[in-house]
Amino acid sequence: MKVFIVSVVFAVALLSGFCTAGPAELSVTTILQEPFTITTGSDLEGYCMDLLAELAKKLGFKYKVHLVKDGKYGKQDKSGNWFGMIGELVRGEADLAVAPLTLTATREQSVEMSTPFMQTGISFILSRELGTEEGHSFSFLLPFSTAMWVGIIVAFLVTGLSIFLVSRISPSEWADPETDEHSFTLMHSFWYITGALTLQGAGPHPKGLSGRVVSAVWWMFAVVLLACYFSNFSAMLRSDNKHVSVQNFEELAKQDVIDYGTVEGGSTFNFFKNSNHPTYRRIYQHMERKKSCVASMEEGNRRALEGNYAFIGEAASLDAGRHCNLIRSPDLIAMRGYSIAAPLGFTMMKNITMAILQLSESGELAYLQEKWWANSCMPEGDRATEALQPHILRGLFLLLALGLGLGLLMALLELASKARSQAKDQKKSCCSVLSAELSQRFGSRGVNQSTDTPEKGKA
Repeated sequence: MKVFIVSVVFAVALLSGFCTAGPAELSVTTILQEPFTITTGSDLEGYCMDLLAELAKKLGFKYKVHLVKDGKYGKQDKSGNWFGMIGELVRGEADLAVAPLTLTATREQSVEMSTPFMQTGISFILSRELGTEEGHSFSFLLPFSTAMWVGIIVAFLVTGLSIFLVSRISPSEWADPETDEHSFTLMHSFWYITGALTLQGAGPHPKGLSGRVVSAVWWMFAVVLLACYFSNFSAMLRSDNKHVSVQNFEELAKQDVIDYGTVEGGSTFNFFKNSNHPTYRRIYQHMERKKSCVASMEEGNRRALEGNYAFIGEAASLDAGRHCNLIRSPDLIAMRGYSIAAPLGFTMMKNITMAILQLSESGELAYLQEKWWANSCMPEGDRATEALQPHILRGLFLLLALGLGLGLLMALLELASKARSQAKDQKKSCCSVLSAELSQRFGSRGVNQSTDTPEKGKA
């Protein structure tokens, strides 16, 4: 009886020790791929290592990381045997695979896979020298959009007409419209505002206060407009994001000058292999016929750098490269996600999925991506300089419109003041005097004088 009691106590103590010992150390397999996992001396760091550390902190497990022995992600041979990180999980050599593993139906059948921690798609990179098309014949027009140029032309025409009207209406421009010849014609108005656009003071100049108000607003408009134009044009000249001559996969498949391929046996390769889309089938047939696939991402980047080769891969991995001489196509197809993998029946996978969702909702995953995808070769945000749209400078156009309206209003007030004074002296109605003044300025005599030359006006 005593022996039985002692045995029970010993068993309880042993079980209690197991319960309080905490989770066992997990064996984690990964693969070297910048910036997901990179080496710094004897240590590993990168996006995946930071993600693994956050998961361990949330779930309270310990881990030990090792690199996959054969350097493969997860490839299955014709016999159904797995290689790479998926193979290590299937054979029980690792508990987790934390790497840019694409979530596929085939892998999901053989291992447990979490919810994706990153979304990406398939694109391709090629040498910047191959990817840059010749300059546009009218590249000087590119800083402004078509709508912007139309707005500038309209503003030019309206301003020229406004200065002409103000100079006609304002009494300060001529002492007596019955005898004086008006030298500020419609052609002079447009010549004057053209000189302002080139920052040159072309004459003659408006004399009245209303004309000078309109002129000042137009000069301000011209200076800001020129500053925006030269700033955007300079940014376009310096921009590293140049137009790609081969814009998409359809253009890539149709041409025969640039060779192309992807990592053999990978998920991207299998996408083209299994696709029924005519363009993607043509790409797969080309890769099979030319034997243009590569063994690794590093080899694909190297061949692209050497020239005359487009390397096809997942955009997140392609963007991670620090090769300033490579440029990525804007085309993006076959959206997929990167997941963490574990052997079938792994009890912690549900918790890992929940932790990934929590990290995504808290913005931690976005922070990690911003941290590891910073590229000194690209402008901030990795976006090409775009043509300036009218809505960006709508305040400037509004200011011009207000200035033109103010100038016309001031000219009318000047003329009304003069008409009122003359009406008082001549003992006539103000409206009749004002009507006569406008008739003198815009009647047949005024129209004829608007075509006079400056020399005649000065005579």
